[in-house]
Amino acid sequence: MDHGEAGGGRRRFSRRSVLIAGASGLGIAGFTAGTASGVLPFSAAVQRAMGVTSTTPVSQLGVAQVERVWSQARQRQVDLVTLLPSKSPPANLPMSLLLHGLHGRARTAAPTGTLAELSSQVARRAVPPFGLVAVDGGDNYWHENHPGDDPMAMLLEEVPQWLRRRGLGGADGQPFAVTGMSMGGFGAMLYARRRAERGRPVGALALLAPALILSWSEMAKRDAFHDEADWASMDPLKHLDATSGIPTGVWCGTEDSFITGVRRYVAATRPAVAYTARGKHGDSFNRTVVPSVVTFLGHHTPPT
Repeated sequence: MDHGEAGGGRRRFSRRSVLIAGASGLGIAGFTAGTASGVLPFSAAVQRAMGVTSTTPVSQLGVAQVERVWSQARQRQVDLVTLLPSKSPPANLPMSLLLHGLHGRARTAAPTGTLAELSSQVARRAVPPFGLVAVDGGDNYWHENHPGDDPMAMLLEEVPQWLRRRGLGGADGQPFAVTGMSMGGFGAMLYARRRAERGRPVGALALLAPALILSWSEMAKRDAFHDEADWASMDPLKHLDATSGIPTGVWCGTEDSFITGVRRYVAATRPAVAYTARGKHGDSFNRTVVPSVVTFLGHHTPPT
């Protein structure tokens, strides 16, 4: 079944899109929108959250685009956010998924400075061209906790169609990698597992303070699983072999509440990158490791 952007037998994606280009030392150069409303008033905080702020001249090439699309898997409209390294990226630009954390959304999935760093590294040819794509996944740890709302099906079935229709992600639109923060890290590991089960493993897995929780009493507070058995069936720490062989990077602050679970994961799997440094959970730490994450993904980007 082609979920795509159709619902009820007709196309239901919004014509509204927002293009955001960085400008050296100036934050945002301007906005253009495909609606009569014209300029959209994004605050400086939202600009930073989308990773649009820039500090280098080459970062003015980076572009973020926001669209509203209909997700049949989630039975609602969601934001589809793409971060591209230049205004005219190569055809079939490789794309990596970017999964937000609990109470997050696609527009705030990227750590501060992500777009600037991506466009800078690509412009300097430090890494091959690639982009990032984020979607709204709700708060259910990226799986179908409530019937009819299946964010994992959206990632597996619909995102490739949305990317392919936009000339992104290769001929099949499949993201080559996945990055996730907090709850999104849990979701990234589950997504990588599902891709491996389908015989189409991702080429890289990047995790920022993944929500590796060690007890059901703690996880139950999230109201994201039916019961302990449901959580155990998806808990990455109980299925370490599911993503073995996938190049993995993990970054986490030592004052982060998830550091114990992260250390257990690192000790058990010995990922390609395992970085810890002083820092708490959130953007104050994540923004400091953006260059390393971009470099890691770049080293596993397939040729266009």
